[in-house]
Amino acid sequence: MAKNKFAPHHPRNRALTKPHGAGHVIGIDIGATNLRVALADTKGEVLAKWSTSTKRTSSPKMVMQQIRTGVNHLLQQACVPRSSLLAVAAGAPGITDSETGIVFATSFLKGWKNVRLADLLKSALDVPAVVENDVKLAAIGEHWMGSARGNGNFVFLAIGTGIAAGIFVNGQLVRGKNCAAGEVGYMVVPGTSEAPIKRGMPGSLESVIGGDGIGTQWLRACNGKYNSQAQDLTASEIFEHAAFGDRFAKTVLDHSARILAYAVYNISVVLNTSLFVLGGGVGMSAPLLHATRKILKQYDEPVLPKLITSRLGQDAQLIGAIRLALDEAESRANSQR
Repeated sequence: MAKNKFAPHHPRNRALTKPHGAGHVIGIDIGATNLRVALADTKGEVLAKWSTSTKRTSSPKMVMQQIRTGVNHLLQQACVPRSSLLAVAAGAPGITDSETGIVFATSFLKGWKNVRLADLLKSALDVPAVVENDVKLAAIGEHWMGSARGNGNFVFLAIGTGIAAGIFVNGQLVRGKNCAAGEVGYMVVPGTSEAPIKRGMPGSLESVIGGDGIGTQWLRACNGKYNSQAQDLTASEIFEHAAFGDRFAKTVLDHSARILAYAVYNISVVLNTSLFVLGGGVGMSAPLLHATRKILKQYDEPVLPKLITSRLGQDAQLIGAIRLALDEAESRANSQR
């Protein structure tokens, strides 16, 4: 039987029904530069958080050591016994198969190729473990407690160094045949390169309006007219400068907003969805939101896409991981009855 890649997701705000009293779950966000871990109860309330850097310790083995350290710290901090842990869920920045628990590849973490992350987590923490792509986890978080709460059809668009999407259709998270649904950074739209993308290189869309792409636009726009400090601005800082009238920054903002508007409109036509939630360090920029909305007003057929920012911000992945862990815990409890 073929895998079902339209994975059902049922947001719940109630506590789990468990055979042995209260319990807790662990949510983990494995990022390119930071590792974040959260401990939550069965109502989804976060009791404690812990974080550390992964810049020099990004191998699977070292990340597992960090996760064990973080979980132990959280259990001590919250005075929670290890025996109360019901499940753990983690997100990784790469193509991830949630059914097999394997992270196939990620360009953001060194040494991560065909990593059996779910098995490693289960072995490290001795509890049931599930894994998911980090942007898809963020979409789950927004669906459960964030800007898309109660909306079964929406796209969470994460814009940071790269660009990816978490897609909900008819209340279900879309993963795709090879778990690569939502890799929209590879989209080709007006204003992006039409050249075929080489393996391991940024996609056409993210190479222009991802964080690094916007930085490249900025250097080209100011063309040495500013000092080195001004040339090293982040994408969000560039957009803030545009809002305060800097003409070079405004050129970058207008170009980025137009390209983003094209991408949003094309996705909305294909999926027949009107709600887009922007997240990520670049996507949360207010000037980018307003500039893109202005351009989208011209594209209102068959429906005007609605653009909003994430309510959960950088916690979207952690909240999504907690939701996934709660679902896994409940599934296990139900199967034991």
